Amino acid sequence: MIQIDMEMKAFVSAWRHCDYVSTYMARMISQNRSDSVRHSNLFSSAFNELLEVAFRTRQAEGELACRVSRHGATDRIELTIPCVPEERQFYEEAVAQVTGSEARERYLNSVSGDIAPSREVVLLELAIDYGATLRVEEADGDAIKLVADLPLEGPQN
Repeated sequence: MIQIDMEMKAFVSAWRHCDYVSTYMARMISQNRSDSVRHSNLFSSAFNELLEVAFRTRQAEGELACRVSRHGATDRIELTIPCVPEERQFYEEAVAQVTGSEARERYLNSVSGDIAPSREVVLLELAIDYGATLRVEEADGDAIKLVADLPLEGPQN
């Protein structure tokens, strides 16, 4: 449906870029939903969380690609981000924990604490609060593709 590419150096230069990109994409893809304002708000919030996870890598080289597609009631975000091997391992382990049987308990324990949410907690939040299905895919070069399927419109919400 829509894709935005930008240099990571420009993206990580200001935190507000997360909000700008997520808000723009949400407005573009929500126009034909049954409740476009609700859908835009939910999508923007979820997408902003993913972008903030990418922002926190602080990787300044390479390109960030944000692609959104749709299949029925599910929106798919494909976020391709430059990634050193240690970061790749982090994403693979974090996504594995999100899909684990103890994900809900881990998430509830994390939000009851007094510390700021970590990147792992943000991914748990997407899975628990938004019903997202997350996975990590290979991408060209030193990058990964973080894929989130968001069922934001339908009876489960």
